[in-house]
Amino acid sequence: MLQTSRTVVLWFILLHMKQLFTALLFVCSLSLAAQETGIHFEHNTTWQAVLEKAKKENKYIFVDAFTTWCGPCKMMAKNIFPKPEVGEFFNPNFINLKVQLDTTKNDNAEVKAWYKDAHDIMVNYNVQVFPTYLFLDPNGKLVHRSVGSSDAATFIAKAKRALDPATQYFTLKEKFTAGDRTPALLKTLANAAMEAYDMPNVKVFADAYVATQQDLLTKENIEFLSKLTQSSQDKGFALMLQHTEAFDAVLGKGKTKNTVRAIILQEDVFPVIWSPTGKAFQWNTLQQDLQKKYGKTGEETAAYAQVFYYQQTGNWDDFAPAVTKFMQQYGSDLPAAELNSFAWAIFEHCSDMNCVEQAVEWAKKAAIEKDANYYDTYANLLYKSGKRKEAIAAQEQTIALAKATGNANVDDFEATLAKMKKGEKTW
Repeated sequence: MLQTSRTVVLWFILLHMKQLFTALLFVCSLSLAAQETGIHFEHNTTWQAVLEKAKKENKYIFVDAFTTWCGPCKMMAKNIFPKPEVGEFFNPNFINLKVQLDTTKNDNAEVKAWYKDAHDIMVNYNVQVFPTYLFLDPNGKLVHRSVGSSDAATFIAKAKRALDPATQYFTLKEKFTAGDRTPALLKTLANAAMEAYDMPNVKVFADAYVATQQDLLTKENIEFLSKLTQSSQDKGFALMLQHTEAFDAVLGKGKTKNTVRAIILQEDVFPVIWSPTGKAFQWNTLQQDLQKKYGKTGEETAAYAQVFYYQQTGNWDDFAPAVTKFMQQYGSDLPAAELNSFAWAIFEHCSDMNCVEQAVEWAKKAAIEKDANYYDTYANLLYKSGKRKEAIAAQEQTIALAKATGNANVDDFEATLAKMKKGEKTW
């Protein structure tokens, strides 16, 4: 009887050990599969070794030039580089390399071993913003670059342009230097310069392209100019001022005015209201100067600047009347993000119910975009205005949108809904 019991126990142990072993194999296989997805980056190597490997295998080199403090760099490393579709494109086409261009006390031995090469890469390839992506051909010649974070599809599209001599930025620049001034080349060069963050040359190539065009108000040229207009000195700026309706017909209502306003603010307003010397200024003087220089657009920009200034400095007593006046006169074309920003500021800082009622309408217009954050603003303003039943319904819609779109604020939205149902303040 004892022997039989021992046999049963032994059989039971062996059976479960087999199941445990199978489970461990499954977990290991999943872990291995996870490691195999995404971009495979080189490790424990040198820049010279990477150049030699690329030449031997006849493959392009992709360099992710990043820093430890760069938010977009971290986002790309966490969310984009590991994606299977990204790895499926990059791994067969490139020798992939990550190079840290700053130094920290926490750097490991591998990072420290790259200090000199990293410095040389930053200097030789003029890396000024992060992340910067460098693309070299199999012979080690820089042929393309791009900057900034993006989604996976856009990131892959950038890399595809690096493999094609017809879209490689530095290859096209060589054609320009050799005297090629065909419109197609100039247009492609201007867009590539923007992607590479070669801002001085963006203007050079864009101006050269514009000089070849008889009609600058075609759909194609309006799209080109709107993308590349960065200052009041660019050709597109004057055209946007003079032909706002034509640009809006292509870009969408209000888009042109918002672009022009942003440039005026950057060049003519911010240096005055945030003078590094602390010099005092008068709103009336600023408004007159802008109106004289830019007409009605300047007058509107001065009114917007006043609202923005009060909001940024926390002067809520002056903000409320300034923003309501601005919205009544000019608010019809504001983008949803700004409508939401102004509406939320009123929700948090204004107790005048007339002001709150107006902000409800701004938030309602922004909520058309079906953004959970905008809908949350709308619901809170309804609640503050005394429309509790409508507010609860709107906040339930907020939560549904948040869950459907992966919004990270679901818990906060649900907490707000709970307060609404209990009749508690949400502000």
